[in-house]
Amino acid sequence: MLRIDPKEVETRVLHGHLLSAVSPRPIALASTVDKDGNVNLSPYSFFNVFSANPPVAIFSPARRVRDNTTKDTLANVKETGEVVINIVSYDMVQQTSLSSTEYGTEVNEFVKAGFTEAPSEMISAPRVAESPVQLECKVREVVSLGDHGGAGNLVICEVLLMHINEAVLGEDGKIDQHKIDTVGRLGKNWYVRASGDALFEVEKPLSTLGIGVDQIPKRIRDSYILSGNDLGKLGNVERLPLDAEIEEFSTHHRIQSIMSETTDGLERRELLHHYAKELLEEGKVEKAWKALLVDKLNRT
Repeated sequence: MLRIDPKEVETRVLHGHLLSAVSPRPIALASTVDKDGNVNLSPYSFFNVFSANPPVAIFSPARRVRDNTTKDTLANVKETGEVVINIVSYDMVQQTSLSSTEYGTEVNEFVKAGFTEAPSEMISAPRVAESPVQLECKVREVVSLGDHGGAGNLVICEVLLMHINEAVLGEDGKIDQHKIDTVGRLGKNWYVRASGDALFEVEKPLSTLGIGVDQIPKRIRDSYILSGNDLGKLGNVERLPLDAEIEEFSTHHRIQSIMSETTDGLERRELLHHYAKELLEEGKVEKAWKALLVDKLNRT
């Protein structure tokens, strides 16, 4: 395994590894103004939301690795204490990338990138009209993490007002992840689109107390067919199926077919594990458990 000590590698090398490993990262397209009213727009992928009460988001305009300079965004938030965090969707990712170009302070990146300025209600910085969600924020604090190239500056922002394009809402009135179609930043020149087949759900173990992977029978836990993700799904159930439930499931056509296909116990177990994996991929965890435990009814 490659071992990297941050103190023993060049910052640019460490920077590249970190950006490729900690991914995907959401993108904050930050719009600000300086004390003279010059508008600035720039994207940052050192970004996330950290609190809901109060609503707080943090992004970090890091010092440039190559020459230790900083972007206008940092100077502006220190001067005015205001910023709009515009969420980036796939439809605007190319323009967002263009806005990261290092134009002079007097140049408005809205114009260069072809974005539309929308007036904010509570602060002076404009919003990006094309963004599906815009957060008007006041800056609570700017925390410098260092004075060398690559050092971050945490801009801690309290959300004063949130604007959501109704086109990205689902029938339940909440943001539909397929409709908002956000993008995330990866390493090098790579991005990821958070929609389509890339989306999948993982049930959170909050309302139930899962049995845990450690309680899965060893013959199942050590299966070369089942992956770590498969075991995680199996470990999220509250209880194992009862013998009566397994007995009833054993009469199903697919199980009967597997049981009659071979008399070899190991081969039969492999077939059952393959079937269970199919069921897990379909989200049928309870049935997968029954398939995995059928063989115990036939053990002598």
